[in-house]
Amino acid sequence: MSTLYIVATPIGNLEDLTSRALRVLRESDLILCEDTRKTQNLLAHYNIKTPTLSYHQHSKLQRINYILDLLRQDKIIALVSDSGTPGISDPGNKLISYIVTQLNRKNQLTPLEARLAKGGNQLINQVTIIPIPGPSAVIAALSICGFPADKFLFLGFPPHKKGRQKFFQEIAVAKYTVIFYESPYRILKTLNELNNSPDLKNREIMVGRELTKKFETIYRGTIQEVLDKLKREEVRGEFVVIINQNI
Repeated sequence: MSTLYIVATPIGNLEDLTSRALRVLRESDLILCEDTRKTQNLLAHYNIKTPTLSYHQHSKLQRINYILDLLRQDKIIALVSDSGTPGISDPGNKLISYIVTQLNRKNQLTPLEARLAKGGNQLINQVTIIPIPGPSAVIAALSICGFPADKFLFLGFPPHKKGRQKFFQEIAVAKYTVIFYESPYRILKTLNELNNSPDLKNREIMVGRELTKKFETIYRGTIQEVLDKLKREEVRGEFVVIINQNI
């Protein structure tokens, strides 16, 4: 039986890789990764020799079908992202969705289609998809924010252009704590836009930069206070932004 492991990897500190993840990465026949160069740094640190293959948001259907062919051969495959948990604001969810669709298609075949499928046109062998939990920037940030987190709204990355205004409106009317990612190239612009919203201007926020890494920094306060702090510094690294619910 073929297996696809969804393996969470460190978001910065390499010591955060679990012992179970290490075992799975060593025992897999192949590791799918967004950027083979980044994943090789992790594998080299732990002396893991498993072959890698790139799989990212621009991968063509031909690459996905190749992966399906390997699963048909009962291969054990591990899927990782550049950092954190695959499938969360990550192209891994596209591959998982495609495989699940194929499995559902197999279960719905008529007897005639099932016989024809033996020629290799369907995903014949059952695929087990297993999560290997671990680091996630969303959960790491939520764990230290101090805001209500029994319910929260995660929005991924803000749109660059189309849908951006709607994105901020969704935050303004949200009933729960809101969390999203932002890049160093747009963090100041995004905080300015949040600060210009009358419904958000006085909200408490927490911004985490470079979580688990050497220069990890946590900023707390109103949007304007955090914005002022960031303007005085060199803006580098990936950001997680959390906005307290409107109490």
